Amino acid sequence: MTIIDLLSANQPFLLMATLVLGLLVGSFLNLVVYRLPIMLQREWKQQCSEFMEVENQSTLHANSSVKYAIFNLQNPASHCRYCDQKIKPWENIPVISYLALRGQCSGCKSRISLRYPSVELVTGLLSALVAFTFGPNLLTLALLFFTWALVTLTLIDFDHQLLPDDITIPLLWLGIGVNAFDLGFGVSLHDAVIGAIAGYLVLWSFYWVFKIVTGKEGMGYGDFKLLAALGAWMGWQTLLPIIVLSSLVGAVFGIVMILVMKRDKSAPMPFGPYLTAAGFIMLIWGPQINSFYLRNFVG
Repeated sequence: MTIIDLLSANQPFLLMATLVLGLLVGSFLNLVVYRLPIMLQREWKQQCSEFMEVENQSTLHANSSVKYAIFNLQNPASHCRYCDQKIKPWENIPVISYLALRGQCSGCKSRISLRYPSVELVTGLLSALVAFTFGPNLLTLALLFFTWALVTLTLIDFDHQLLPDDITIPLLWLGIGVNAFDLGFGVSLHDAVIGAIAGYLVLWSFYWVFKIVTGKEGMGYGDFKLLAALGAWMGWQTLLPIIVLSSLVGAVFGIVMILVMKRDKSAPMPFGPYLTAAGFIMLIWGPQINSFYLRNFVG
């Protein structure tokens, strides 16, 4: 009996396995979300310094990991941002360690953000939902990477209004690859390629129309690439529902942030998190949404 046969015969085990895997990946995503933007900023500063032929004199914050000479996803080891105490393996167990430590650093007793276990838990639950929807197969494995990439992009864009090419471009090519090898997603290679092209061009067109009319930039180029990646995964047919859903989600969250969180109406808001939310909704409930639309609005 193969692993896939075993997982097919025992759905609770499949869901528990993907939940645990998602929790572990969520812990790693917390690291990526924090470190990748800093890595990119350091790289850009270095490139600018080399171009301007000046020494890089960037100011380093005393309580930030930017102070380390070598800073990537491997080094330095995970540590408290305030006292630099290294995090022990048993202090890095998703969710459980946060509860055991009562949300505090074991060294300096500084508060650990609730966001860390929240990201771990959400990533675990979304992973289990993907496995529940698509079952134990290679497509589910690919869609787990898709889901984890969306979680990462959501958080980075929310924090920095940045959608890194390091994630969006590989995500786009992975989507085309999944559909080229026909893993059972139901999207042809033709539809995937057209989806990638159309996804980019649609938002690119909106961007220039808005800029010409208002003189302002309504979104960034990362949004174009993200929608192109979603089109590469799910085909051009899903682009309109994704745009509509992302606009609705964005409107709801925007109203909540303005009324409840007292956010300044003129403050720029990232569009990427709403695209990723809409993309995941279409991934899980796309057929039902399309059926509802056709039944109630088309005829």
